[in-house]
Amino acid sequence: MNNIKSVFSIKDLENLSGIKAHTIRIWEKRYNILEPMRSTTNIRNYDTHNLQKLLNIVLLHNYGYKISRIAEYSSEKMELLVREIISEKSSKNHAINAFKMAMMNFDQVLFFKTYANLLSEKSFREIFYDVMIPLMNEIGLLWQSGTITPAQEHFISFLIKQKLLVNTEKIQLLEPTRTDKIFVLYLPENEIHELGLMYLNYEILLNGYKTIYLGESVPVDSLKDMKQYFDNIVYISYFTIQPSRDAIDDYLKEIAAEIMDSNSQIWLLGRMTQFIDVKKIPENMIVFNSIPDLVNEL
Repeated sequence: MNNIKSVFSIKDLENLSGIKAHTIRIWEKRYNILEPMRSTTNIRNYDTHNLQKLLNIVLLHNYGYKISRIAEYSSEKMELLVREIISEKSSKNHAINAFKMAMMNFDQVLFFKTYANLLSEKSFREIFYDVMIPLMNEIGLLWQSGTITPAQEHFISFLIKQKLLVNTEKIQLLEPTRTDKIFVLYLPENEIHELGLMYLNYEILLNGYKTIYLGESVPVDSLKDMKQYFDNIVYISYFTIQPSRDAIDDYLKEIAAEIMDSNSQIWLLGRMTQFIDVKKIPENMIVFNSIPDLVNEL
């Protein structure tokens, strides 16, 4: 357990809770809600207990409890109220926070318990839309800001992948009901973030289409090979960190020249697509803002 991050800056608390550092300081000064540790240079740091307490406070505050009242509660009372809210309102925010705590502490038991609780009242698809997609977005920001380590990101990503694979396998056994096009899903070279692409594979299969899932870091030559086997291909790719901002235009020109024809389309999404000039791409290359936008196109 010694390798687990257990000391957090106020900026970490801001990133994990969504509450501005300025507001946390006011709550702390006015209501004594947290108990920071102070370094020799008087810098505030917080332990895991403080983080968990702040997440509970934020949940109660979001459901109408005043900070002045929350500050009077013991930690046990807060946890009891949080459990009541969860049972009554099925709080997705609590589930997201629980998954984040599981990630921070490398706690797979907490992950599976939280998932099982969600599954008792939601379908897998609802869980993914309501909880996993917002969680994945938050994880990306937490990683970018240095709040979490790559190891923590890999840990939680693998657990989510497990759930995706189990649910995808169930529908892969079914014969396709729609044959007007075939979907080839891939990530460009040096791109390894495949959770979003894996979920799209699940959605496309659920909509009755056949998919060819090629996975991460696929060279353009391998995409060209697909044309020998299939017509009416829709290629789907998810750009999270690759191609880089400087390389994205050249990459799009290459795939347009090498794999596109009158019978094919390319659908793109992911964070790096914000750097695409949509006015300069061919008509049959489409950029989507989000997973739900692409799913609606199906």
